[in-house]
This record gives sequence, structure tokens and C-alpha cells, in this order.
Amino acid sequence: MFNPWSDADPLDRTDDAASQRLRRLKQHLACRPAFVLVGEAAGYQSCRFSGVAFTSERLLLEDGIPRVLSSERITDRVRPWSEPSATVVWRCLHELRIADRTVLWNAFPWHPYRPGEPHSNRRPSTAEVRQSAQVLRSVLDRFADATVVAVGQVARQALQNVVGGSPRVVRHPAMAGAREFRLNLAAIVRSLGNR
Repeated sequence: MFNPWSDADPLDRTDDAASQRLRRLKQHLACRPAFVLVGEAAGYQSCRFSGVAFTSERLLLEDGIPRVLSSERITDRVRPWSEPSATVVWRCLHELRIADRTVLWNAFPWHPYRPGEPHSNRRPSTAEVRQSAQVLRSVLDRFADATVVAVGQVARQALQNVVGGSPRVVRHPAMAGAREFRLNLAAIVRSLGNR
């Protein structure tokens, strides 16, 4: 696994890339959100380089991420990383007018990848998600007044293990789930009225 806030990647543009990712994460978390969306794990095209869940380098350069100030390239890759799920999530948050009132996090906050392939994704194991439960609990405690939404089944199970009950769940936007994700999240936002 890769820790975006302490590890270095060969594609990092600067030697202090991990501290820049940590700075972006702190900016993202610096709010009193109405919503916390919890995904599965950090992805190689998004959080591994941006430091923020469901957030790619391209989205940061487009200045579409509330609170996160980042106008320079993050990597030495020819084109900025762009992640489809990140694009869907942020587009939906903006369309629903909740982008500035939402925090994004992951059940397993680090980037799990296939052995020998650091720029790949793999589902975190049940043991890994269980081992990171205290980190998830800390984030949820910090934003205790927010409505928590699981993005996908890994996040649903992690939230059930951490807080119990039946969490609100939306379809993960990957694997042709974008439309259902948007419909699910819109229904939750509507059901809560103007929070």
C-alpha cells in the first residue's frame, strides 16, 4: 500500500509532494460539512497524487474543488491524472450544490495496489479495512453532525462495523454506476431538505 501523506512516488513533481498532499487534505477537511461521503480506498489516479479522496490532479488544476488551493502540476506525467469516478462525484456534488458542504474520505484511506504495480488499484482486504477502522472512526467523530453516506459496498460494510446500523448507501460510480450514483445521492439530498 501507498500512504499519500508520507510516501514518495517517482512521478511526484517535487521532493515535498507528500507534505503538499497533506496540506491539500487539511484544506479539504477544514469545514463543517453537511455530508461525508465515504468511498472504498484511495485510487492511483486520484488520492495517491492529490491527497484527497475522489479527487484527481486534473480536477485540482481546473479549480473545481472547494477549499483546496492547487494551481500547479502535481506530477511529471505528460498529462494530468484524471479519474472517472472522481469526475462523476465532483460533478454531482456541484450539480446538487453541496460541493462546498461535503467532505470525502475512504474506508481504507491509503492506496492498495497489486504487487509490483504501484499504478494499479486493488480492493482492500477485509483485514485492511478492519485495521483502519479507528481512522474512519476519528473522521466520523470529527464531523459528527454531518450526514454520512457510503459510496459502494466496501464503505457500507466498513461503516456498519464502525458505527453499526444501516448506513445510507449510494452506488459507486465505477463500472457503469455513474447514473445510479447521481440518482441515489440526489434522492438522499432531497430527503434531507435544505441542510
